[in-house]
Amino acid sequence: MTSAELLAAGGVLAIPTESSYGLGVDPRDSAGVEAIYRLKGRERGKPLPVVAADVAQLLALGVEPAAGALAWAGPRWPAALTVVLPLAAPIPASAGGLTIAARIPAHDGLRALLLELGHALTATSANPSGEPPYTDPAEVTAWLAASGEKYLVVEQGGTAGGAPSTLVEIDDEKVTILRQGRVEVR
Repeated sequence: MTSAELLAAGGVLAIPTESSYGLGVDPRDSAGVEAIYRLKGRERGKPLPVVAADVAQLLALGVEPAAGALAWAGPRWPAALTVVLPLAAPIPASAGGLTIAARIPAHDGLRALLLELGHALTATSANPSGEPPYTDPAEVTAWLAASGEKYLVVEQGGTAGGAPSTLVEIDDEKVTILRQGRVEVR
């Protein structure tokens, strides 16, 4: 089964990111988003971050094209820099909200996968909530195999580990760091 076929069937991709494996589903797919909540034991109603190959994939999710935060982030991507962006309408990954935390990752293999799929994916860390994220494909495979969910691990070797992406919010050009991570923001 291809990655696209698995996603269409409500399955979950384990995708390598800059620091750890993430859980990827189409952010517009309610069944896929629900699968992530089940897998992680994550509180429903808590939004899921997304990764995109380019700004066009973010716009396809309904990110407001004139958003100041998008203009600020554009020249800084690709990077392990996640930015809270306004949405025109809620999507399942935004859990009813009108914002989504998004980034264009600094991981060539992940960007290539996103281009191949033609759309963004969620990218919450692959791990039970409250546990350290998995960095080894064998660990994430064992966890997913025991879950009963449909899954596919996109193996591109182990990930680097360490700090996650830096998470920021932009309001009237004021940058607020919500989580300090791999990228220094000035």
